[in-house]
Amino acid sequence: MSKQTILVVDDEQDLLDLIEYNLRQEGFNVLKAENGKDGIQMAKENMPDLVLLDIMMPQMDGIEVCDRMREDSTLTHIPIIFLTARSDEKTEIEGLNKGADDFITKPISTSKLISRIKAVLRRFEETEEKVQKLKVHDLEIDKDRYIVTRGEEEFQLPRKEFELLYYLASKKGKVRDRQTLLNKVWGDNIYVVDRTVDVHVRKIREKLGDHYIETVKGVGYRFKE
Repeated sequence: MSKQTILVVDDEQDLLDLIEYNLRQEGFNVLKAENGKDGIQMAKENMPDLVLLDIMMPQMDGIEVCDRMREDSTLTHIPIIFLTARSDEKTEIEGLNKGADDFITKPISTSKLISRIKAVLRRFEETEEKVQKLKVHDLEIDKDRYIVTRGEEEFQLPRKEFELLYYLASKKGKVRDRQTLLNKVWGDNIYVVDRTVDVHVRKIREKLGDHYIETVKGVGYRFKE
């Protein structure tokens, strides 16, 4: 089995070196970038298995890096974990709403950090092993390419929007409450507020129309039969 590659983007050189050493000890390949702009370029050139991303960096902050990666069809599938000294709830919600897979506050022990990285990679691999293509109503939802098609139209949704749509479509006609959706799409070891789901549903509706996902008042959402 080939080694998995982690791209670490952080402007603290000492921290970069420490994380690199510990990840290599665990058998990972490691790439490093000291600012957001270089991080995006390195991601495009190397297609890492996961990006570990700081927020407060020169040239381009981590939130913008995440946003750009989720809007780029070649990068949107790559898992992203924020590792940052910013611990306020507003920043965490913003990061997760942009499509991050986890949000970790510094300082954290290297053993816990590696455990969280492995958990995200494991969840991503399990998702990839499931059925890759769904046909519901006039939509074809292709998880292999992270693309939604409707006739001649093609939609490239950011990763979390895509995964939320895919999950709801796979349970067509069944109501799912917000907590279930959070657990299935973001993972049950990550704290995300309910409105994160609402934001992503709104964005999906803006792109595909509001006639696919139905709001069940006081409960959650379902993909219409």
